[in-house]
Amino acid sequence: MTVGTAVLQGTRLLEEAAVDSPRLTAEVLLCYAMRVERAWLYAHPERELSEVEWLHYGRYLHERLQGKPTQYITGRQEFYGREFRVTPDALIPRHETEHVVEAVLHMSLKPRRLLDVGTGSGALAVTLALETGAQAWATDLSPAAVAVAAANAGRLGAAVAFVACDLMAAIAGGTMDLVVSNPPYVPAGQRHGLQKEVRDWEPHLALFGGETGFELYDRIIEEAPRVLRPGGWLVMELGFGCVEIVAALLSGWHNVRVDPDLAGIPRVIAARRG
Repeated sequence: MTVGTAVLQGTRLLEEAAVDSPRLTAEVLLCYAMRVERAWLYAHPERELSEVEWLHYGRYLHERLQGKPTQYITGRQEFYGREFRVTPDALIPRHETEHVVEAVLHMSLKPRRLLDVGTGSGALAVTLALETGAQAWATDLSPAAVAVAAANAGRLGAAVAFVACDLMAAIAGGTMDLVVSNPPYVPAGQRHGLQKEVRDWEPHLALFGGETGFELYDRIIEEAPRVLRPGGWLVMELGFGCVEIVAALLSGWHNVRVDPDLAGIPRVIAARRG
């Protein structure tokens, strides 16, 4: 079995199972099985796979066909130009969440201290700590997710302090210049409408925001003024169709602004504490 043939056969299997991006997925899984970069595949299509490489590739294809996300198979996901390690204990970082980082940087907030609430893999906390040079803290209700995030921070050289707690319960009052969050915002009733890869594999604690999908937004907005210094900012990712209700929850805050993504969909909301 050559590299070129393995890619074609893997692509065909994934296409027949209606897996998204079948060619790219086949290439990524083959690279992981062979421990090479994608460019290497194109340069060596005639290379014969060893028996071990073929066995690994077959197992990874089988896992993907069963619905396991590619990122949980390889244990990797890129976020803002950095490679994060991911496990089923934490939500897979989405490129949409990069808009939170971009909003903070474009607003030139220059925080000295920042807090990431519901950190998951640590993508926001680690990225903002490295991009802004701020002292960073991050919380998550899941101790397993905190362990994933702390490992990412250590591997990427980010000075972030992590704590397992409910939202901001363990954070002292009036200590933060910036609070960021990508809170769970999927209503519980929409569980069955999610993709199988998301519903069956990613942690429900990080997906579902209560019956309405706004419970976590409400709690974060209520608790953030306690930990923010006067004039501090709250920046959150928005779920689809959330902007009007979340903006209403921010009544009484100052300088409320909404940033859209490249498709024009409201993606980030920011507000300043009075």
